[in-house]
Amino acid sequence: MANIKSAKKRAKQTIVRNARNSAQRSQLRTAVKKVVKALDANDVAAAEAAFVVAQPLLDRFSARGLIHKNKAARHKSRLSARIKALKTAA
Repeated sequence: MANIKSAKKRAKQTIVRNARNSAQRSQLRTAVKKVVKALDANDVAAAEAAFVVAQPLLDRFSARGLIHKNKAARHKSRLSARIKALKTAA
């Protein structure tokens, strides 16, 4: 355990930030999974609705550094491509 006051504060901050990051990462994964689940069910409307929710989360969390900006771009690109392919197939 830390003895110096600033080190104790840093330890507390780390705990709070770790909890927030974990919650936000979980929220992001859930949003992406909802899009994938709708795509697997061949439900274009639900996939588009879920994508509208997931896209700003990807942007926001990449801007904050929770995930890399290229990872966010890759997710958005792949999901939108799958939605577009499902639209053309239907």
